[in-house]
Amino acid sequence: MTISSIATFRAFKSDQFKYYFAGRSISQFGTWMQRTAVVWIIYSLTHSAFMLGVTVFAEQFPSFLFSFIGGVAADRYDRSRIIRWTQIGAVVQTSLLALLLLSNHVVVWEILSLSVLLGVINAFDVPARQTMIHQVVQDENDVGSALSLSAAMSSLSKILGPALAGFVLQHWNAGICFVFNAFGFILVMVCFSMMKLQKQKKKPVHKRILEELKDGIVYLKEASHIGLVILMLSLVGLLVLPYDTLMPQVAKVTFNGGPATFGYISGFIGLGAVSGTILLASLRRSDKLRFYLILSTVVLGAGLICFALATNFYWAMLFVMFTGFGSVMQFTSCNIIVQSEALPHMRGRIVSILLTAIFGMLPLGSLLTGYASEHIGSSNTLFIQGLLAILIAIIFYRLFNTPKKDPLSLIDTERTDLP
Repeated sequence: MTISSIATFRAFKSDQFKYYFAGRSISQFGTWMQRTAVVWIIYSLTHSAFMLGVTVFAEQFPSFLFSFIGGVAADRYDRSRIIRWTQIGAVVQTSLLALLLLSNHVVVWEILSLSVLLGVINAFDVPARQTMIHQVVQDENDVGSALSLSAAMSSLSKILGPALAGFVLQHWNAGICFVFNAFGFILVMVCFSMMKLQKQKKKPVHKRILEELKDGIVYLKEASHIGLVILMLSLVGLLVLPYDTLMPQVAKVTFNGGPATFGYISGFIGLGAVSGTILLASLRRSDKLRFYLILSTVVLGAGLICFALATNFYWAMLFVMFTGFGSVMQFTSCNIIVQSEALPHMRGRIVSILLTAIFGMLPLGSLLTGYASEHIGSSNTLFIQGLLAILIAIIFYRLFNTPKKDPLSLIDTERTDLP
């Protein structure tokens, strides 16, 4: 009996997915170490919740601006080559951060500028990496398992990465976190170089990038069953998911802690997230994914409300686990629905729209969250975000259960079966 014979881990039947999974795991672990270090440094220098929002905005808003182009590139060009170049760019970016911190040359605008560079890199890396899933699994029915396992590893990295980053920040220089991340990106390139993928079958390109972007938007308008899912994620991304922007302030002010406390909070969020994605990986493709999407949003809201009211640290860690469970299960459900239901020749662009929605809403939501926290406090802000999550779940539960016409694709006359 092998691990791939277990339903949850069936995507591991593919050797190519194993290399993909290893590379993604290393990348995510280093990324969470870096993000934890960056937000803690910025908060330590400025003591401003609003600047925490600016830090998230600096990394994610460039991804919002360029993700459409990244999605077109993922449909047009070889995805493994795109990922190779983005990893080289990431090595340069994180190495520069390491040099700044190790030389004790810490300037807020320089750190934010390098965060902007990382956001541009991610705009091309993430669409290529997400849509590559269909190339690395043996069976299309295993796509959901592959996406969920990838998200589970990302969530596990959210536990281990911040925890290790908190330890490093407590005992050594923050630059060590960036050194680890730089070596991690190099290992990612090694993993992807070992993959033997079939070359993508590309149609001759007759349209300009803007025309292809327009085709993606028109298709999404017709495929309203996918569009509603992306709209829901956008609202949650704007109003609810930026809750993690406030965690450094909660750690320092509410619980009178330091970097280690922040690491614990981030780690328990990740622990809950792993549970949610493992549950999704155990499911086979079914119409119940929208039910799990609604359920996860309710759990997210309830977790935030209880966490906002908690005064005991141990109870707070229990509630923040539910928050992590709901947030990552919500995004992963959206991702599986979009990748499973979008037509293959439109997949890169539709995934880029999904990512544009989350990358566009999260930084704006982070600014809004930081601003609200400055005026009404972090606990009240988190409480309101929890209420909004439950309200969004109720609204979209009604929308998902409204009868809709079957969508038709008028974008391409070529016949293509759904995956």
